[in-house]
Amino acid sequence: MGITEIVEQALQDGYLTPSMEAEVGRICDAAAELSVEEYMALDKLMGALLTGEVVAVPRKQFINVMEELVLSDAITRVAEIQQTSEISLDVGDIAAYALNRLPPLYATTEEGASYQRQRAREELEELIKNQVEDAIARYLDRPEFYPERQAIKKKDDSGVASQLSSLLQDYAPDYEPANT
Repeated sequence: MGITEIVEQALQDGYLTPSMEAEVGRICDAAAELSVEEYMALDKLMGALLTGEVVAVPRKQFINVMEELVLSDAITRVAEIQQTSEISLDVGDIAAYALNRLPPLYATTEEGASYQRQRAREELEELIKNQVEDAIARYLDRPEFYPERQAIKKKDDSGVASQLSSLLQDYAPDYEPANT
């Protein structure tokens, strides 16, 4: 869908969704130059947003509590392994493997996140531990496919501490495990 079509849809519906906004941004970033029609459509959209004819739908903030729980367990296990051996493990790869095999636990409020954490401790703790252990085993047993592959977010420092810090910042900026 092009800018003109997105603007027409927004004017017709009376709102601009986050995906529509992202698509307009992507088109603008990718284009070397916009056409006159596209500039006119963007001008029309800006006017409609300013007058309230079109309302920008806010993005809903949510977290997947399962990410926090898996990261916490993966960090603990990786640290234990790396203290006793020379093996280097990628926490991101391990967490992604485990997360792909676990149910998501989304929450939009702190109360909801607390509920999901408690539910996971009661019902899913063993499953999480098993999936992290399996992820580590698979990571250690993986062949060297595509050695030129690059991480989604390239970091200069490949130390475990910086990997863990970066992952925690990205996936669980407000997470602090409860003292039990």
